[in-house]
Amino acid sequence: MRVISAAFSAFLLLIASLGTVLAAERWETLPPTPPPVAGEKSGFAEVNGIKLYYATIGKGPAVVMLHGGLGNSDYWGLQVKALAPHHQVILVDSRGHGRSMRDARPYGYDLMADDVVALLDHLKIQRADIVGWSDGGILGLDLAIRHPDRVNKIFAFAANTVTSGVKDGVEKNPTFAAYIERAGKEYGKLSATPKEYDAFVDQISHMWASQPNWSDADLKSIKAPVLVVDGDHDEAIKREHTEYIATIVPGAGLLILPNASHFAFLQDPDFFNAAVLDFLDGE
Repeated sequence: MRVISAAFSAFLLLIASLGTVLAAERWETLPPTPPPVAGEKSGFAEVNGIKLYYATIGKGPAVVMLHGGLGNSDYWGLQVKALAPHHQVILVDSRGHGRSMRDARPYGYDLMADDVVALLDHLKIQRADIVGWSDGGILGLDLAIRHPDRVNKIFAFAANTVTSGVKDGVEKNPTFAAYIERAGKEYGKLSATPKEYDAFVDQISHMWASQPNWSDADLKSIKAPVLVVDGDHDEAIKREHTEYIATIVPGAGLLILPNASHFAFLQDPDFFNAAVLDFLDGE
């Protein structure tokens, strides 16, 4: 029997691992976080007792991009390039996320939605479209419920409206776990409190454990046009819950993106961007 050298064994293991990567489905991947888009004008707005980071680019109807929990506004880089030629794009790091500050108040969707309204006031914008991913999608629906006079259309991607809409053990999914790890590294680079990521995750987790918790009546009160969107392999949100939201919100549309997950905007940006533009700019 021929003895395989240690070096050749290592080479075979490398080839096998590459084969595994190449065989991965698109929805199992977590593409890189895009860099900030050239031309963005950034700053901090003093709102609701904190300094909230924001950036703007482009001209046209205003659209606010709201990122997911633990993340930051850089995740929208591939969408900014598609939207900026047609819209004034407003990027926001939610309180305590990314570059934004926070105060001692516990995290809550109502509080973060109020931050968005205060930012619109700061920018002297009366109404805006909302594109939200995950927690950002929840914030879009929160705005539609509590601040209907400040929003136009809501593109709600991978949102939930009650805590039971989230799959158990999502943090153990390899793709989602990789996102949590990456978000921690980004937090360390961007945050004014770079050593407090574990405490930050714990505090956000407390919010996730009890919020959102909207009734059918709350969702039926929404008057804004809403498109409920998710990937067909979302690691976090139950498909039946996504379909429920589209059924209960008056006049809402439903779009399930193929071969994509909770991170569809990174995995298939062309399809995602086309859906956003069609919804925002269509009749």
